[in-house]
Amino acid sequence: MDNYFDSKEYSKIDFTKTNIKKGDYDNCIFINCNFEGIHASNIQFVECEFIECNFSNTILKGTAFKDVNFINCKMIGIKFNECDPFLLQFSFTDCQLNFSSFYQLKIFNTNFINCNLQEVDFTEAILKCAVFDQCHFKEAIFERTNLEKADFRTAFNFNINPEKNVLKGAKFSKHNLLGLLSEYKIVVE
Repeated sequence: MDNYFDSKEYSKIDFTKTNIKKGDYDNCIFINCNFEGIHASNIQFVECEFIECNFSNTILKGTAFKDVNFINCKMIGIKFNECDPFLLQFSFTDCQLNFSSFYQLKIFNTNFINCNLQEVDFTEAILKCAVFDQCHFKEAIFERTNLEKADFRTAFNFNINPEKNVLKGAKFSKHNLLGLLSEYKIVVE
């Protein structure tokens, strides 16, 4: 039988040295914990917060994130597309998400606030109503991505081809419109 952990706080735990217990974590807070490169598969996190944690290259196959907040976390190279998609809901604030993958994920209303999303793969993802506030997208991949009503007004360094992505109702500012035109090799001064 799986373990159940409710309303617990975990601080400064190095899970590369102490194995994380498989089970259900409900309303738990993880502060300054190291998950780097571990197998954290088939764990369920519900209404949890991760603050200043390192998830770089962590394997999350079958892991559930239901209403989870990541704050100031290092999450480089994460395959979020391998997470359990059922009721998947998370938000990211001040996170490093470079080289991660959201391939084919359906993540509505997801907030990315002040995140580094360089070379992130959003291919075929459904990101309706997502907010990308002050996010850096250098070389991020948007192919057949549904970005209906997404907010890119303060995002920068993105390259989104309007012919290959769904952008109905998406919001952009006049300062970042070049990210929609770069495919056409237009010079705007």
